[in-house]
Amino acid sequence: MSALREHFITLQDKINTRVLGQEKSVEQLVIALLANGHVLLQGLPGLAKTRSVSVMANQLDADLNRIQFTPDMLPSDITGSEVFESHTQSLTFKKGPVFTNLLLADEINRAPAKVQSALLEAMAEKQVSVAGETHKLPELFMVLATQNPVEQEGTYPLPEAQMDRFLMQILIDYPSKEAEKMMLKLLREESQGIDDEDGLMSVNQVLDARRQIDQIHVSEQVDQYIVDLIDATRHPKECNEQLDQWLELGASPRATIALDKCSRAHAWLNGQDYVTPDNVRAIAHSVLRHRLVLSFSSQNQGITSERVVDLLLDSVAFA
Repeated sequence: MSALREHFITLQDKINTRVLGQEKSVEQLVIALLANGHVLLQGLPGLAKTRSVSVMANQLDADLNRIQFTPDMLPSDITGSEVFESHTQSLTFKKGPVFTNLLLADEINRAPAKVQSALLEAMAEKQVSVAGETHKLPELFMVLATQNPVEQEGTYPLPEAQMDRFLMQILIDYPSKEAEKMMLKLLREESQGIDDEDGLMSVNQVLDARRQIDQIHVSEQVDQYIVDLIDATRHPKECNEQLDQWLELGASPRATIALDKCSRAHAWLNGQDYVTPDNVRAIAHSVLRHRLVLSFSSQNQGITSERVVDLLLDSVAFA
C-alpha cells in the first residue's frame, strides 16, 4: 500500500509545483480522484481552476477532453449523436467528448438545463443512452466542472439535484503574495519550454489505489458519527437552535456515502489503514457545502455554507 500511496503523494507534489498557493484544493482534487467522484471547482476568474485540472491530467496517462459550455449548446454536443454514413447507408453513433477519462466542463453554469442534464446519466451511471442504445463510459471517468460564483448574467444556476451528483465542491481562493510572486517565475520558465512530463501515472494505478481504499477499515463509531452529522442537517432543531434557523434543507444519503468515501481516501493518502473522526472533519466542508440549502433569513444575514458546516461540526460530538 505504501508504495502506491507514494505515487499519489508525488502526483500531489507535482501539481503543487505548477499550481502555486492552492495546496488544500489540490489535496481535495486528488482525494476526489481516489474516491471515484466528480468535482465542482468554484472560484473567481484567473484562480487556476482550469489549470489545476489540466496539470493533473498531464501527470496521468489518461485522456482529457474539455468542453467550453455556452448558452447555444445542445445535449448532443456532449454525448454525441447518430450520423448517416453514405457509404454504408446506415446510421452510426459518433461519440461525443464525454467519452473520455477526465472531462473538464468549463463554466458549466453557462449552458441551459437541457445540456446540463445530459451529464446527469453519465455522472451517475457512467453510461450514455442515445436512440435507445446504451454506450458505456471508461472505468476511469471523472467530471471536473468549473463555475464562477460572481458573474451571474447569462448563466443557468445548477439545480440541487445536479449539485448533489458532485462528490465534492472545491473552493479556489486567491493565493498568498509569496505564491503569486513565485507564479511569475514559474510562468517565465514555462514560456521558455521548461517542462517535465516524466513518470506519468497509469489508469491502472488509479484503479488499484481505489481498490486499496475500499479495504480501509471504518469502525462502527465512525459510521455512527457520519450518520449523525448528516442527520443533524435534516433535523437541526434536535441538534442546535441556531443551526435550525440557518438550514432550510439538509443533505441526502449521497452525502453520507460521499463522507465515507472521501474520509477513507483521506486516511489512505495520509498513510492510515483506518478512518478517524479527524479524517471525516477534514473533508466535511467540501462534501457538504454544496448540498445544504440555507434559509432565506440566513442568506440575508450573510451566513455562508462554510459557517454552517463549522457549527455542524461543533454541535455533533463523536461518541
